[in-house]
Amino acid sequence: MAKGKNQGGAKRLTKRKLSEMMQTLFQQNPNETYSYKQIFKQLHLTTHPAKMMAVDLLEEMAWDDYLQKLSDNQYRLNTQGQVLEGTFIRKANGKNSFVADGSDKPIFIAERNSMFALNGDRVKITMMARREKHIKEAMVTEILQRAHDQVVGRLQVERDFAFLIPDGNLFVHDIFIPKKKLKQGKNNDKAVVKITQWPSKDSKNIVGEVVDVLGKMGDNNTEMHAILAQYGLPYKYPKNVEEAANKLDASITPEEIARREDFREVTTFTIDPHDAKDFDDALSIRKLPGEKEPLWEVGVHIADVSHYVKEGSIIDKEAQKRATSVYLVDRTIPMLPERLCNFICSLRPNEEKLCYSAIFVLDAEANTRSWHLAHTVIRSDRRFAYEEAQEILEKNGVKDGTGEPAPHRKNYEGEFGEEMCTLDALAKKLREKRFKGGAVKFDREELHFDVDEKGKPTRAYFKKSKDANKLIEEFMLLANRTVAESIGKVKKGQKAKTLPYRIHDQPDPQKMERLREFIVKFGYRVKTTGSRGEISKSLNKLMDDVQGKREQNVIESVALRAMMKAKYSVYNIGHYGLAFDYYTHFTSPIRRYPDTMVHRLLTRYEEGARSASKEKYEELCEHSSDMEQLAQNAERDSIKYKMVEFMGQFIGEEFDAHISGVTSYGIYAEVDENHCEGMVSMHDLDDDYYDFDERNYQLVGRRHHNKYQLGDPIRIRVARANVEKRQLDFVIAD
Repeated sequence: MAKGKNQGGAKRLTKRKLSEMMQTLFQQNPNETYSYKQIFKQLHLTTHPAKMMAVDLLEEMAWDDYLQKLSDNQYRLNTQGQVLEGTFIRKANGKNSFVADGSDKPIFIAERNSMFALNGDRVKITMMARREKHIKEAMVTEILQRAHDQVVGRLQVERDFAFLIPDGNLFVHDIFIPKKKLKQGKNNDKAVVKITQWPSKDSKNIVGEVVDVLGKMGDNNTEMHAILAQYGLPYKYPKNVEEAANKLDASITPEEIARREDFREVTTFTIDPHDAKDFDDALSIRKLPGEKEPLWEVGVHIADVSHYVKEGSIIDKEAQKRATSVYLVDRTIPMLPERLCNFICSLRPNEEKLCYSAIFVLDAEANTRSWHLAHTVIRSDRRFAYEEAQEILEKNGVKDGTGEPAPHRKNYEGEFGEEMCTLDALAKKLREKRFKGGAVKFDREELHFDVDEKGKPTRAYFKKSKDANKLIEEFMLLANRTVAESIGKVKKGQKAKTLPYRIHDQPDPQKMERLREFIVKFGYRVKTTGSRGEISKSLNKLMDDVQGKREQNVIESVALRAMMKAKYSVYNIGHYGLAFDYYTHFTSPIRRYPDTMVHRLLTRYEEGARSASKEKYEELCEHSSDMEQLAQNAERDSIKYKMVEFMGQFIGEEFDAHISGVTSYGIYAEVDENHCEGMVSMHDLDDDYYDFDERNYQLVGRRHHNKYQLGDPIRIRVARANVEKRQLDFVIAD
């Protein structure tokens, strides 16, 4: 490295010499990050020309990917190299990208350099030499692993040949199918095709064979099955698993009852959606005698699935593979066979059922005086729909959304009126404490459809969580948190046993900063730095401030985007959104596999077993998180399909709407009346040339400076509703 007084002199120091000095500095310190100031100091650059030459060189070295530019004036050696492995992301518009392992920054891959990689494929890429004023590009050099070998689409059958036109526009070519491999599929049938030959240098064709014909395109059952098949989710139950479930002995022996705590004579009921069939949780309540102040014993009773589904059994293997039930608009695809989820395990009224229960003794302020876990037997007295429970609360003076319990009275109205109102009052105390502790308040409304017997949507509306929903939610949260603490919270120096936790990381700081910048335009503020509690309290104040305002939906959406996704892991980091240091899923083993894992581990630990393998359970946690994400995607697609189908009857009609999304290719608009969302493409915004201002969530016209900003009210006309592509197109009404 150059040293000495005059080394910084511009005359003696050539660009080549300085480049060598800088390369030596970075190579000898591969893990160090250097600012301009530090580089000037390290290389003894004292004159202005030498410093300017160094700044130019740093830019060039970052451009060539020799260095990584971490901020406006900070650089480090790029140790990633030119060859990387990661995931290929195919885009319908041809702007494909690649995300390297351990990174979240996409790198552009042109179609000609894609090697026909498909969405989600694991690939190896080589960075390309950068052209001046061009973005960083890469080319696929090897496809390491295909994400899918099955594709869903529409069959096009001609006299001599057949093709599958895939759903979703994410394939470069249609898939060629030999006539003898059609499995009796006909023109315009939806089918699942297995790929037997991938594109290569010699042939660009993708060749496949039909493995299942789903039915006629446009038929509701066919389309729902196609959505599931597209995500690799099962749309039918294996016969051998159903047969195994049918052979299970559902009887409860006196010996089994004797081993358990008996709650059959304690007031117990379930509260679920009106169309639910699998009741996996029930609440019991009784007043405890002999105390000066009122104490309440509240039992959170959860279906004892693991009593019937033994680890490693054929039913267990299928449940593990599915990991979750899937909820589409008009149906549930259960994780367990119907006999288990709707009959044997379901906590149906007036039937004796086996449960795993968290029993709490609570005072009037909902403080836990004591609690214990127990295998129990219950008999539910009544099955309430949320609407029925809500009606009982309101009959007794509860005003929904105020957070106030029912006023105390001698005689309560409605079936189990006193028990219902007592549980509601306790739940409201728990909720209040949770928000004081820093939980984030996101009461998002959900889009729902009423459908007729053929699955056709007849009404679209938003459903908001009411006090009856929140009552159940608070006791489930209490059970989940307490169970997690019982395993995870250990004395100093002790090691906690393995347990799958439900974890949720802190918000993305960059996205929080963007939220702050965005809401300033509406006159709101939010803290983006400070303690966890300060940020969440600030977010809650924002959620309260926007209630009922025109911009509410938009601001809630941007705030949600700043949040990380919750997932499962044996490595606990707490749950940011709920402000719990320990949280797990214990309360829904009928529809979530992690809850079944938790039940099994708790039972084993109760019996004195050693800690289970972290590696094994982390693998199961990762699989469960992945399957949950796929299930959510499928649910979203089914909503999108129904949305397009529903709006198809309004072609040419105008509606008031607001801008719900802004992209480089157009704006999304949500109809105020029914909350259906469609797109006004850039192509239809033909009164000006619009630039996309990503930072401010807006499109800005170059000539007339007209703006389309997130949250703005607009009047739209329904232009097209393409159910096959699940695409709803609007135009701006004149």
